[in-house]
Amino acid sequence: MSGQRALQHWIGGAEAAGDGQERIDVVNPATNAVIADAPAGTAADVDRAVAAAQRALPQWSAVPASERAAAIARIADGIKGTIDSFASTVTSEMGSPISYAKVMQAELPSQVVSSFAAVADGFTWEEELGNALVVREPIGVVGAITPWNAPLYQTVAKVAPALLAGCTVVLKPSVATPLTAALFAEVTAAAGIPAGVFNVVYGAGSVVGEAIAGHQGIDMVSFTGSTGAGKQVSIAATNTVKRVALELGGKSANVILDDADLQRAVDIGLEFAWLNGGQTCAAWTRMLVPAHRHDEIVELAVAAAASYGVGDPTDPATRIGPMSSTAQQGRVSRYIERGIADGATVAFGGSGPVEGLEHGAYVRPTIFANVAPDAVIAQEEIFGPVLSVIPYADEDEAVAIANNSIYGLGGAVFGEPDHALAVAKRMRTGQVIVNGGEFNLTAPFGGYKQSGNGRELGRTGVEEFLELKAIHR
Repeated sequence: MSGQRALQHWIGGAEAAGDGQERIDVVNPATNAVIADAPAGTAADVDRAVAAAQRALPQWSAVPASERAAAIARIADGIKGTIDSFASTVTSEMGSPISYAKVMQAELPSQVVSSFAAVADGFTWEEELGNALVVREPIGVVGAITPWNAPLYQTVAKVAPALLAGCTVVLKPSVATPLTAALFAEVTAAAGIPAGVFNVVYGAGSVVGEAIAGHQGIDMVSFTGSTGAGKQVSIAATNTVKRVALELGGKSANVILDDADLQRAVDIGLEFAWLNGGQTCAAWTRMLVPAHRHDEIVELAVAAAASYGVGDPTDPATRIGPMSSTAQQGRVSRYIERGIADGATVAFGGSGPVEGLEHGAYVRPTIFANVAPDAVIAQEEIFGPVLSVIPYADEDEAVAIANNSIYGLGGAVFGEPDHALAVAKRMRTGQVIVNGGEFNLTAPFGGYKQSGNGRELGRTGVEEFLELKAIHR
């Protein structure tokens, strides 16, 4: 297709042609038009990137932490200077509405990088423990595998702390969002990151991802994606016994207590359920409500849903754009049809095409009422704008339903503050937001159970990329 961008890998500080001839198209989900293509990477491409990262590791790890932090701060500045470019790129690649993309897909990642630059101040790289000197050292070469739903955020949540720790990185972005990775590579180069410290290899997870996970020269893999894919990464990494950090799926519960401000709980709850078209791993897709207030809460949710306009993601008024691809559109549509078949009540939306938007990967945002806790739509991660409202009889049952999941990534509680905090402490999940509290970028983020292991963000996020050495004297 004339005029579309043809990407190359980023290896050793420069664009690098792929080992093979095959290319992967990048499709705009709002129009189904091909907007770019990227090389279908091979194991040989991964070998070259790993070799570059290994060559760069001794020098980069020897750079004082304060200077590495300064370099990361320059990356943050670079993102800030190109926020509009990042936002429009993400919107074109995976359909995130432009208003959301500017704030959450571009500005937030710049804040994440800045937060890591600040972590270096006062970080304990060495400490005395009796006659032992405990030293924190970079783990080595890191393989970072990132998803399409938040391509820049997920990249910086891995790359920034890894670089601060003194590691070098080989990134495999999603095949759906290579343009964001290419733009980020340009930012790192402009920030003065030395050649080979940060590398990008495009391609399928079954090829490039497996090559990274199983590579003898990679010391750690940090993966964000589906639980099924995370399991495959763990298997591939087994033979080299490398560290594996996984941030996987979720089915987060929003517990609305009887003493909550219902309007606020529903408004914020729906927003967090449908952010990014519901394509977020920590989306609050289960709304747990007192049974005797179920109908009242559903009415509030339906009224709030009316303000979620579906349409062209480049329109600032759009709140829900297309799904990331026609494949994702089909997946979400099948779950909506399954919910209907299983007897849940469609309170808003439902199956079928979005009128006037049949050309793109759109679905109808849907609210299901009277959903059984064990229903498929209440148990499986849909990754779309589908909310299940689940009634409970009492607080103990609410906690049991919230914890009745293979996942444990996010969650929320709304109610009288002390009461809500007490319930939050009973939830088996990595983070809980109480009464809409602000998300803290320096607090650890990660999951329980099949939502993964390890933690990202803040000091804990840096520690993920460090080895501990005890020197006895």
